[in-house]
Amino acid sequence: MLSVDENKRLTSIMPGTPMGELFRRYWHPIAASVEMDDRPTKSLRILGEDLVLYKDRSGTLGLIDSLCAHRRVDLSYGIPEEHGLRCMYHGWMFDETGQCIEQPFEETVHPDGRFKEKVRVKAYKVEELAGMIFAYMGPEPAPLLPRWEPFQNGWSDIGTIELPCNWLQCMENSLDPVHLEWLHGYWGVWQQKQAAAALGKVEADTFPTIPQPHKKIGFDVFDYGVIKRRVTGNTDETHGDWAVGHPILFPQVLFVGSMTNCSLQYRIPVDDDNTKHMTWYFFKAAPGQTAEPQDKIPHWTVPLFEEDGRLIADLVNHQDFVAWVTQGKNADRSREKLGESDKGVILYRKLLRDQMDIVADGGEPMGVVRDPKVNENIELPLERWSNLAHPGRLGKYTAAQAGRPLTHEDAIRRVVSTWAAQTPWEDEPTIPEGAGRS
Repeated sequence: MLSVDENKRLTSIMPGTPMGELFRRYWHPIAASVEMDDRPTKSLRILGEDLVLYKDRSGTLGLIDSLCAHRRVDLSYGIPEEHGLRCMYHGWMFDETGQCIEQPFEETVHPDGRFKEKVRVKAYKVEELAGMIFAYMGPEPAPLLPRWEPFQNGWSDIGTIELPCNWLQCMENSLDPVHLEWLHGYWGVWQQKQAAAALGKVEADTFPTIPQPHKKIGFDVFDYGVIKRRVTGNTDETHGDWAVGHPILFPQVLFVGSMTNCSLQYRIPVDDDNTKHMTWYFFKAAPGQTAEPQDKIPHWTVPLFEEDGRLIADLVNHQDFVAWVTQGKNADRSREKLGESDKGVILYRKLLRDQMDIVADGGEPMGVVRDPKVNENIELPLERWSNLAHPGRLGKYTAAQAGRPLTHEDAIRRVVSTWAAQTPWEDEPTIPEGAGRS
């Protein structure tokens, strides 16, 4: 349970707040690249700030204050020129640094005037990677935009949804392994049974829980966040779910999936009551196939509601959305009752506090990337990630704080030998649609 004040401190990302300052030390995706093809200006609200993203005719991206410095009109209605964005009201133009570079009437009246040099709007760095546009809204020098391992090859696409709830509700879900058993396994399969019964396809009144019940959960802090682990059903600590696990990348990204497909789920705070959820999906080519380069990475908007106004709940991600959104705009954590299944949530909250304090003291928080060599390919653990299948690499991610030393050789050998016997399409158990990992 948190106090009301501590809950606000952990959830508020508005400018000048401790959490807001922490979040501004990282790059965040703000749009899919293809979104700028249909309309080269886009209104955005990110980290409590109203901005406009634009793409000028030279292809340069800019992220600047949404309001013109002249008469404060909305620049999302502006005109992208060869090198900048022109306000539609009086023609003032701004470049990607926020500098005013043209003032047509002022320059006519005062040809030698320097008024425009004194006019600047707020502007932030932007960079494209893997079909997404990222922004950095913090102090200089900016860190490198992380090149996570799954960005390196294969096919991908992007789904975006706007959620009417605070970002922390989304992230705490990722530090809660046990919800997989009940939200996705039990409730998810129950929903499928109800739907099938309504169509007259199911007669039995029993159904399985997928996956098997949790026997143990554990967590390790590593360079880029937290590794989540579980032991379920008839498995033990040598199974990849425990021996490897999958990571939460600090401060608000979940990496989950398998060697054939995986996803990075970004939970970007819009403000204190809304979250932009962007999922970057990666699909690996089957054996013998070559992943042809994508001209453009597809993007779609994910629906949240059924036609009758109820939240969609038939797929894994949507089941998560139901759990997050129904907690309210900003969950009242002063009234919660935490148990043993919540130790990952407790660890994450402590990590957030620690990193906020580091930033407040003038330090650099965890997971910030500045070494170009490291950033060529940042390796990540994943229980069904084929690139881990050698002892030297796998040893970096075996459970430590979660209950095993880093040199737990039995676990390493077992996972490696299991993977060695599999084809790339045998790593994922068969489970019904609507159930999955989280």
